[in-house]
Amino acid sequence: MPARKRPPAVLAHAVTPHLFMPDERRPLRAKSHLLRADTRVLPHSHDWAQVTMSSTGVVRLTAEHGTFIVPPSRALWIPPGVEHAVTMVEDSDVRTLYLHQPAGRCGPGVPRRDEASWRQCRVLEVSPLLRALVMALDTRPDEVDPEAGTRNPAGFGPADMHREQHLAALALDELRRASPVRIGVDLPRDKRLRTLCEAVLAEPTRHATLDAWAAEAGASPRTVARLFRQELGTTFLQWRRQVLLARALSMAAHKKPMSHIAAELGYSSASAFTAMVTRSVGAPPSRFFVAKS
Repeated sequence: MPARKRPPAVLAHAVTPHLFMPDERRPLRAKSHLLRADTRVLPHSHDWAQVTMSSTGVVRLTAEHGTFIVPPSRALWIPPGVEHAVTMVEDSDVRTLYLHQPAGRCGPGVPRRDEASWRQCRVLEVSPLLRALVMALDTRPDEVDPEAGTRNPAGFGPADMHREQHLAALALDELRRASPVRIGVDLPRDKRLRTLCEAVLAEPTRHATLDAWAAEAGASPRTVARLFRQELGTTFLQWRRQVLLARALSMAAHKKPMSHIAAELGYSSASAFTAMVTRSVGAPPSRFFVAKS
């Protein structure tokens, strides 16, 4: 059966990050954009940290060493200087936080001893309070006035600044408290294996075995298996399991029943799918795919 044709991606550059630059005076900035499915923001990086989430829709973010599926119940932390690309899996109302990072520091205002885990991309649970705070933050872009030396949004006055300071302080506290989620798919450096991995990410159920994927890629199963061990330190089946978990997370965000998700991902029964999720992340789907309230 020939592979289904996907619509061409709509390529875009990073959406006006220079109009939302955080600094010591405004250490947390927020922006909002409605982006349609298959829009892809080209690879870019920032001098500041970033948190990406969506109020509606599912977003995929890809950094050098991994890709992450972000439904409305989750957010992705991206450290400063990390190149990343963003793809809209479906029409999405994307909310982005930019966080000022003092020289040599990393994290949402955490002690130095806790910074190590914030120096890599990580998926976080989004509490109802954090979501409400993000939705309440001012998302107006700066209007640069070179003569006055200011770049505040038009009409952004002392009262707005006072409100933003309170909202930002509480949002940073919620970020520090947010639980990391064990989801994400590592990506290899090797171009041959990267191409195969991208094909699996696009349509993970097209083949179920390494032999079939290797044949499609024009490589021997032994070569592909060796590259997975060398590049990612795992087997193909273990890596594909993470891809299926990410896809399941996307479907669960739309309240699809576990039986439907299991069937769509090629599992013979909901119980077989539940066993895979529990074995992989230490929690059943009823707990892992549902955000904490």
